[in-house]
Amino acid sequence: MDATSGRPSAPPVLRREKWLRRRSRRHQAEPRQSFDDQGQAVIYGALDLGTNNCRLLLATPRPEGFAVVDAFSRIVRLGEGASQTGRLGEAAMQRTIEALRVCANKLIWRKVTRRRLIATEACRAAENGQEFLDRVRLETGLELEIIDRQTEAQLAVAGAEPLIEPGARRVLIFDIGGGSTELMWLERETDNCVMRDWISLPAGVVTLAERFGGVEVTSASFELMRAYVRDLIAPFVVRVGALSPDHLLGTSGTVTTIAGVQMRLRRYDRSRVDGSWLANSEIDEVVSRLLAMSYEERAASPCIGRDRADLVLAGCAILEEIRRAYPAGRLRVADRGLREGILAYLMKEDRAYGED
Repeated sequence: MDATSGRPSAPPVLRREKWLRRRSRRHQAEPRQSFDDQGQAVIYGALDLGTNNCRLLLATPRPEGFAVVDAFSRIVRLGEGASQTGRLGEAAMQRTIEALRVCANKLIWRKVTRRRLIATEACRAAENGQEFLDRVRLETGLELEIIDRQTEAQLAVAGAEPLIEPGARRVLIFDIGGGSTELMWLERETDNCVMRDWISLPAGVVTLAERFGGVEVTSASFELMRAYVRDLIAPFVVRVGALSPDHLLGTSGTVTTIAGVQMRLRRYDRSRVDGSWLANSEIDEVVSRLLAMSYEERAASPCIGRDRADLVLAGCAILEEIRRAYPAGRLRVADRGLREGILAYLMKEDRAYGED
């Protein structure tokens, strides 16, 4: 007899079978966290080497996603001048290797075993891109892979997807990089959004600034930037059709900078910027304000700084053409991207989080 319910107790074998069934259902329903041989949570690593930045993110799985253990970001301008010469320059490669040594040390110190290290447009487009990565392997021990444009688009979506508004039926995600810009058109299917089409534009903030000038930007040169980008976007607009997204979702330094400037932050604060919303009128106001600034004024802005002062208006030109092609009432800002996408893929492969 069960002392608490007054009902007859089940035989021991039946009780154990019921317990096993409940335990099995619980283990199937709950995400599984990965542990190493010492019972410590496995740390996952993602490195994104772009045209302008070198970024590393280390994290452990959590049921709701992951928890950041360590991070590193440095502007290296690996692609500096490559749009004119077709090759990575020695000074840029040396700056990048110095940053990658920091990343290598963090990966060793944190005992990272599951990782993916990627290189994007700068290494993809340069004649000596693979040669540079061979040198990186010899000098730092890191083996980076050059990913194709479709993979880059998929990773950008995976990183930004958690910020898609739950009720949105159509969303345009974009990533304005240093050497390229990816646009991804997503449509909702039941509970998930599916990427229906994508394009990688051979224009980013570095390449555009080098082509049209980024230090002294006039209204005329800004319009030339916009016209150049407009022609690149046109084929994608034809393919997708005359559809308006429920909202835009931008994952790039351009949109986070605009958000920081709009909030008038005295110093950049990711916790306030990531996931924030910008109305069209707010974007218009910030772009107009930036166009009216001199290079020195942009460099003095706490959310821009000297490292981005010659690039921010090139990013604004790309953003303006994206907004022109895909008008939406609001833009959601994502301070996340390829690294978060890499971590999501790795952890899902291991069924470490987010699996039923």
